[in-house]
Amino acid sequence: MTLAVIAANVCGNLLLGIGMKSAGVLSPFVLAGVALLILWTLCRMALLSRADLSFVLPVTAIGYPLSSLAGYLFLQEQITTRRMIGTAFIVAGTMLVGLTAGTRSGK
Repeated sequence: MTLAVIAANVCGNLLLGIGMKSAGVLSPFVLAGVALLILWTLCRMALLSRADLSFVLPVTAIGYPLSSLAGYLFLQEQITTRRMIGTAFIVAGTMLVGLTAGTRSGK
């Protein structure tokens, strides 16, 4: 389930980016990207129903650098040092949250 969340997020954003940069809103890439992002939302909801948010966020945070990498590789986007540092802070912050002890109430 976690891999589906990460893959749907990265691929959905990539297809959306490809479609918007090439053909616009009615592009098949845009429609496929939106469909994958809907799937991402549904998978994430299912994952959150089974696991704590403090687990889900750090595990799925790998999607941020993967999305940046996909933009760099497939869309020839520039990734500046400042952007890389910002992405690293996001991942580090979510991992820090995941390392804290938490309890699941009511379960």
